[in-house]
Amino acid sequence: MEDARTAGTGETVGAHWWGVVAVMAGIFLLVTAEQLPIGLLSQVAASMGVTPGLAGLMVTVPGVVAAFSAPLLPVAVGRLDRRIMLTGLMILMVAGSMLTVLADSFELLLGARVLVGMSIGGFWAIAGSIAPRLVPSDKVPRAMTVIFGGVAAASVLGVPVGTLLGEYSHWRVAFGALGGLSLMTALALWVWLPRLPPTEPVRLRMLGQQLGNRGVRVAVIATGLVVVGHFSAYTFISPILQQISGIARNDVGTLLLLYGAAGIIGNVAAGAFAGYHPYRAVLAIPSLLLLVVASFPWLGGQPVGGVALLMGWGAVFGSVSVSIQTWILRTAPNTEAATALMAFVFNLSIGLGAMVGGRVVDGISLPGVTWMAGGFFLVATLLVLRTPASVVGEKTR
Repeated sequence: MEDARTAGTGETVGAHWWGVVAVMAGIFLLVTAEQLPIGLLSQVAASMGVTPGLAGLMVTVPGVVAAFSAPLLPVAVGRLDRRIMLTGLMILMVAGSMLTVLADSFELLLGARVLVGMSIGGFWAIAGSIAPRLVPSDKVPRAMTVIFGGVAAASVLGVPVGTLLGEYSHWRVAFGALGGLSLMTALALWVWLPRLPPTEPVRLRMLGQQLGNRGVRVAVIATGLVVVGHFSAYTFISPILQQISGIARNDVGTLLLLYGAAGIIGNVAAGAFAGYHPYRAVLAIPSLLLLVVASFPWLGGQPVGGVALLMGWGAVFGSVSVSIQTWILRTAPNTEAATALMAFVFNLSIGLGAMVGGRVVDGISLPGVTWMAGGFFLVATLLVLRTPASVVGEKTR
């Protein structure tokens, strides 16, 4: 891997913090685009004449497409400058957002979401490993906190504000605004990023080789379990809050804003903690999610309980990206290849979680989907517990 003290052009990387901000903005918009249908699920379903479970495919489709784009796009582009690649993927995001606005059928809407998925997967695969090329080595944890702060910011600003915009105008307006912001971000990436030619192109065999490392293997499996569990339930957070906690539909957007604020707090706290204790940080995630999500039908039966659990849910899930990526940087033989693999698993798990959750919601019940999510979190907790902390160079005593 290229020396962490230099960027692709040989410049000192201390000058590229604005590039870090541009990448964070890209992550922010991509996560917003992927998850915005969650806040607008009821409105889109009514507008398109489909069930909430079927409308959940708006999350499933880009998740699955992003999963396969994450490992395949870096392989396909070979030695293409990563600055050009990231900018081009944001332009693709603009196209996907505009087609979403114009779609006059649910089938065309899902087609537009395919473009969004391609953008998400390719961008995430590169962005997750780019921090060491933009800042000095001692600043990498801070840069990662900023970049993955885009995930939490999408929850605190993107999805809630988009939900509110859609509720007070129309869901198409929310996606149109997303397209405009994506165009601005594409320009920022082009201007603020340095040249970033890959020192070693990612090849398909490298992806499989990463799984030979126990630390990467555990991170991949644990991430899949956590993300499937999370999105099987969180995709349907709007009906969960309305039907289980008795919260009015018009209040959901505001509560998602608070959920995102809790996520930002979780991201910042994890960024500081995981840099020294990645094992403890990753172990805490499924353990706490198990307690919060599985107990929703009992402890969240009233508005106060539902809001409290939602805030705890946001804080814990907000810590996932930075904690897992810190683990990967400690263990992966090739960080770009491992990050592409993680992006594949993460996004495929989003799609699978939304799909499985939709079947449970339509076929069983809303409480049933929270219990199923708890099962995934339990397995992830046991997996990490069986892994020695020394795998990531941490001592537990």
